[in-house]
Amino acid sequence: MRLHLAGVFWGDCSLSNTLFRPDAGALTAYLVDAETVERHPTLSPGQRAYDVDLARERVGAELMDLQFGGLLPEEIDPIDTAESLPKRYAALWDEVTHEEVFGVEEQQYRMNERLRRLNDLGFDVDEVELITSPEGARLRVHTRVAEPGQHRRELFRLTGLEVQEGQARRLLNDIRAHRAHRWTGEIYQAVVDAIPPDLAGRLAPAEVFHEVLEHRWFLSEQAQRDVGTAEAAEAYFAHVLPQTPKEMTTPSVIAGLSADD
Repeated sequence: MRLHLAGVFWGDCSLSNTLFRPDAGALTAYLVDAETVERHPTLSPGQRAYDVDLARERVGAELMDLQFGGLLPEEIDPIDTAESLPKRYAALWDEVTHEEVFGVEEQQYRMNERLRRLNDLGFDVDEVELITSPEGARLRVHTRVAEPGQHRRELFRLTGLEVQEGQARRLLNDIRAHRAHRWTGEIYQAVVDAIPPDLAGRLAPAEVFHEVLEHRWFLSEQAQRDVGTAEAAEAYFAHVLPQTPKEMTTPSVIAGLSADD
């Protein structure tokens, strides 16, 4: 999927031509044999379908080899697994590339929901394009693959904030839904300044903002409409943050972290 988005036709996708490495409880896959690779500005649907069909044949054959060697768990059927690849690929491609139209009043909620789904699928968003028309707003996103620590470095470059990687990823999503040059002062700092004094020590400011975004998404999903950041922050400060124990981290440690730590 990532190769196709970059205009790369593999031509020999198989288990033996792929390196799998553990990554935060999941697996990250790398191409290790590029002998048959072709690079194009974009791939046609036919090129993508042919590449996926080659993968289906090769993966199915290799899984059968593993099964015959007693190296495949009994619950995995080589044929069913291989035959599921085209359907899974098609569903993933649609989620990553499709455009959706929605009302202006749903804009923030639907955008955040889309970014969240893409993140859950393992993709980052490089650019968000929102096109308005009499029929509503049309959302188009461009995906990318991020290097480790990239979110923290990019957030620091844009805002000067030094936060953890997961926090940075969520904050960057929110920045892309606003104008970056206005976000720090009008969005982020407004939430930080609104933290009640008696709750200020419970979590680091970036973590508070991250949780406010989570709460905003939760409230918007319940209401099926955009719930603004200010409204979400007020509800979070009233009902969620008071239940959170003080963070077991000293301010001096937080202040000493750099963007590359």
